[in-house]
Amino acid sequence: MKFVILTGMSGAGKSTAIKMMEDIGFYCVDNLPIPLLEKFVELCGLQQNMELQKVAVGIDIRSGQALGELRDVLNKIRDSGVGYEILYLDAEDSVLVKRYKETRRNHPLAGGERVDKGIAEERKRLAFLKKRADYIIDTSRLLTRELKAEIDKIFVQNQDYKNLFITVLSFGFKYGIPADSDLVFDVRFLPNPYYVEGLRAKTGNDKEIQEYVLQFPEAHEFLDRLDGMLKFLIPNYIAEGKNQLVISVGCTGGKHRSVTLANALYRSLSERKEYGLKIEHRDIGKDALRGK
Repeated sequence: MKFVILTGMSGAGKSTAIKMMEDIGFYCVDNLPIPLLEKFVELCGLQQNMELQKVAVGIDIRSGQALGELRDVLNKIRDSGVGYEILYLDAEDSVLVKRYKETRRNHPLAGGERVDKGIAEERKRLAFLKKRADYIIDTSRLLTRELKAEIDKIFVQNQDYKNLFITVLSFGFKYGIPADSDLVFDVRFLPNPYYVEGLRAKTGNDKEIQEYVLQFPEAHEFLDRLDGMLKFLIPNYIAEGKNQLVISVGCTGGKHRSVTLANALYRSLSERKEYGLKIEHRDIGKDALRGK
């Protein structure tokens, strides 16, 4: 029997994730009382029918004071010979606060206090579970389909999962540096196709812009040096336990040079299977929207 405990921060997407686990064949139980967990695992182990060969149980802060008993219960389950894996969903505090405000729900630990107080207390209480987690998915920047892809990667494709999700992000400096950037690279040293006749209206997703930007040796040297640095950094970020990495590539307007080089970087990183990966072009359409 494959037994998974699905846990993590309130608002990080556990309800969505447990539905996704059902879709890939798991028998799912959400918010099972912790005193019943050991008996539930025992009963599942006695079943020979195929539908209980994969089981997922949602456990989180809703368990209240009983959450303090979970550590001992998990130890007893493992001592009984039943292996389990822990999938922990997390998100940045600012994202969790925003999600609570959008849904107009109260945090279960906030009481009459602000939401961020409840989030801070929840992190303390769940710290032991995050430390024991086999898989950590940070949903701060994930779309629903991207979360599904990460779950499929772990439980369907059985890939070696390293808990790191990388976002390659192009942007324009005139619109501000993305606040959530971990690494920021300025590619304004390259000639700007904005000033070339016939290229201004196109973007770095167009072949003409790509050919223009990548004709310069400096562009290839930049990509080679960046690739080498990331080959060094990423394994160290994984070892340190980092869950999210945002690599931002900026030019003046975020439409030509940064998009081209972000796309090239994304293609290079796609060749490795050590992490989740997505690309975003934050400012690619802003000039058109402003009529420039």
